[in-house]
Amino acid sequence: MSQHYPIPHGESRVELRIKNSRFIGWAGYTPSVEEAKAFIERVKAEYPGYTHAVYAFAIGHGATVTHGLSDAGEPSGTAGRPALAVVKGSGLGDVTVVIIRYFGGTKLGTGGLVKAYTETAQLALAELPITEKVERQTVQVVMPYHLYEPLKRLVSTYHGQLESEDFGTDVTMRLTFTVDELPLFATALAEATGGQVTLKTPANFAR
Repeated sequence: MSQHYPIPHGESRVELRIKNSRFIGWAGYTPSVEEAKAFIERVKAEYPGYTHAVYAFAIGHGATVTHGLSDAGEPSGTAGRPALAVVKGSGLGDVTVVIIRYFGGTKLGTGGLVKAYTETAQLALAELPITEKVERQTVQVVMPYHLYEPLKRLVSTYHGQLESEDFGTDVTMRLTFTVDELPLFATALAEATGGQVTLKTPANFAR
């Protein structure tokens, strides 16, 4: 069964002022740990002179998720951990939240810090546009010319995307389907062509 899960569709930025401290929350789509790190560095570069740059991320989803966090110099457990709790609670995958703090001269205390970082992370995620990640697979079909039009209609029926087509002795089409639709298309293809036309996976494209 394929994994469908919610992911950010863009970025969001929010700002809170708590006892003269500025808390800026920035959330975005990061499909790998490397991209999460790059996102964190990009946010830091945007706010020179910050006091703390706290972050939390979740890459992947469910059983294959990778989490990361940093208190960035705040007392242990008062910043990164609350932010990560919000990320986990959101159900989102492939997401990073960075919270920039400019210290305003008044200490917030442990409870105040936890509340401030929790609220900033919640607001940043609440403002984030969301879409769904759906696993896709590319396949290739080679067909005689008389099957070209019927097969194009079949591809459309199963929401396939045409990546490329090559008109040689036969027609070669490269197609992408969601992993849920692909088996349905394969069955319909076999029925429509009497088994004459089969799907090739990437490993067999050149053969």
